[in-house]
Amino acid sequence: MKVVLFACVHNAGRSQMAAALFNALADPSKARALSAGSDPGERVHPEVIEVMREVGIDLSTATPRKLTVEVASEADLLVTMGCDDACPVVPGVRRDDWALADPKGQSIQRVREIRDEIRRRVRQLVDAEGVGRAPGQLP
Repeated sequence: MKVVLFACVHNAGRSQMAAALFNALADPSKARALSAGSDPGERVHPEVIEVMREVGIDLSTATPRKLTVEVASEADLLVTMGCDDACPVVPGVRRDDWALADPKGQSIQRVREIRDEIRRRVRQLVDAEGVGRAPGQLP
């Protein structure tokens, strides 16, 4: 089982969207995603909850969590999104950085654009890792 960890600063926007989209697109018997933040917020941003609900994903009960070396060491791949040096380097864990705008405080239209860019990148990652759901297996 491959584990992908998506990390950003507050774990209240980008990384939450990425993990939820990855888990929706990946075969759960092959891979799963987690998310965390270097300085976790109190809750997922309301505008993020709204735009994810539009694509059938409910993040209303998601809770930001702290990105630690222990959490990162669970992953095969760490995808960072704007946490720069605050994200730990863990030996043996592949790392990629996605330059994405922070959705906090943005207009709903802008948050949709960020969501769609994350979905495009997640879909590419799922395909590249060979962990996509089989036809007819979509949730």
